[in-house]
Amino acid sequence: MKPLQLKNILFVLFALFLSLGLSAFSQGTNPSKSIITGKVIGISDGDTITILVEGHEQYKVRLAAIDCPEKTQAFGNRAKRVLSEKVFGHNVRIENRGKDQYGRSLGIVMMGNIDINEYMISQGLAWHYKKYADKQPSEEADRYSRAEEIAKQNKKGVWIQENPTPPWQYRTENKTNKTQ
Repeated sequence: MKPLQLKNILFVLFALFLSLGLSAFSQGTNPSKSIITGKVIGISDGDTITILVEGHEQYKVRLAAIDCPEKTQAFGNRAKRVLSEKVFGHNVRIENRGKDQYGRSLGIVMMGNIDINEYMISQGLAWHYKKYADKQPSEEADRYSRAEEIAKQNKKGVWIQENPTPPWQYRTENKTNKTQ
């Protein structure tokens, strides 16, 4: 083989390798892309998971548009347990919605055709975070609101309580109490 032919073959192989590598990266490992897929390897609480992407990269994902009770709140540990029972060890697809103030990916967690964020609301273990509903597709925001209303009517999870404290209010009250 002539040096020029070998050089051309090497160039083509390098270009092919580079394009395949970039293609794989853009499909699954870049958290700024719209879809991330991976295996759930950790559950921090009722609305935060860690996924392993392509066997080596970990991403912390905050379930978008919902807010679960804090661990120290009534139903906080139950929310974590139910989420874990549903998704831990399974492959999920994350519909990325950006990042939160802590650098976590925000996303809608899908397991097959099941919207896990909506599932947590339907179990009475999460509030639809209406503060951010304007950032949701309207159909999704409507589904989440309906799921919350049905959970309330059926007195599921937190809705068995007379007046459950939303987590955002609980966090504010606890922050105020700690500074006094």
